[in-house]
Amino acid sequence: MKSRFAALLIAVFCLSLWPCKQVLAKDKETSDRAITSEPKFSVRSPMGTPPPIKQFAMAPRLNSLDGKTIYIVDDGFPGGDVLLNEMAAWFNRNMPNVTVVYRRKAGPFEAEDPALFAEIKAKADAVIMGMGH
Repeated sequence: MKSRFAALLIAVFCLSLWPCKQVLAKDKETSDRAITSEPKFSVRSPMGTPPPIKQFAMAPRLNSLDGKTIYIVDDGFPGGDVLLNEMAAWFNRNMPNVTVVYRRKAGPFEAEDPALFAEIKAKADAVIMGMGH
């Protein structure tokens, strides 16, 4: 008796799903048609197209730092002076034959400092330019 009742409940449940299947099929057909029709609007990226990247060759390495002048340049980023001063102190302790010149670049970190860059071109053999963190 219980198994017949259970079978009857299952049959009623399955039959009640039949109209849902037809509605879902009709909705799918409508949505398929909507996808293939012309779009009503288009979306554009507000970022635009970035310019192509120009690659530059790396500067050649020095064979040795003995007798050379190294400029250590701080660009003004907060905390950068701590690291770069420590680097200058390391060179002074461990490589006394290397002349280390510590400079802070004028202006904000992204701006150029023509006077400093001219001095570096005239006097430096190598440059370490760093940011904080």
